[in-house]
Amino acid sequence: MSRSERLRVVLVDDHELFRKGVRHELGQRYDIVAEAADVDEAVDVIADTQPDVVLLDVHLTSGTGRDVIEKLADRDLDITFLALSVSDAAEDVIDVVRAGARGYVTKSIKSDELVDAVRRVAEGDAVFSPRLAGFVLDAFSAAVPAPADPELDLLTNREQEVMRLLARGYAYKEIGVKLSISVKTVETHASAVLRKLQLSSRHELSSWAARRRLV
Repeated sequence: MSRSERLRVVLVDDHELFRKGVRHELGQRYDIVAEAADVDEAVDVIADTQPDVVLLDVHLTSGTGRDVIEKLADRDLDITFLALSVSDAAEDVIDVVRAGARGYVTKSIKSDELVDAVRRVAEGDAVFSPRLAGFVLDAFSAAVPAPADPELDLLTNREQEVMRLLARGYAYKEIGVKLSISVKTVETHASAVLRKLQLSSRHELSSWAARRRLV
């Protein structure tokens, strides 16, 4: 990406110190065109600058990230919202995604991962921290038959259950509790999943599942 093609980003967060840190991390790759600390200020600067991506906190002192998105909804702006919050509560994730956010990551995200998340949502991907993707899947899944997927069909029903939980970031022990199976059995299924899909790591599995909107 040339300098002339750098993404334009607005930061919306009511903690100035946090904004400063994010600006430092993202400013080397993207143009931070404005910052805002509350709902009304955010609406004004986003409308004025019309960035490619808005990095949006979910809880602001004057309202919510959803308020920002909804106040801009009737302005016909081509803007992508990526929620960035300390909260990993299902209701917060679902609420802001229903409003129109393209992704949701927590503030524990690593710097390079945040840089990548901004790029990916700008390119049209839906980006979520692994565990949060499950909330969205559960909330928005509809009773519509999934299209045939030869790779997915390689997995048994139980292996598909394990695969989805692995891709969402659950540990083996947690998967065992959720599925009422032993950790050893989880390990066996996990190995089978990676072998059948010809993947080498959980990270590759998460990417594979995300591309298919399985998590």
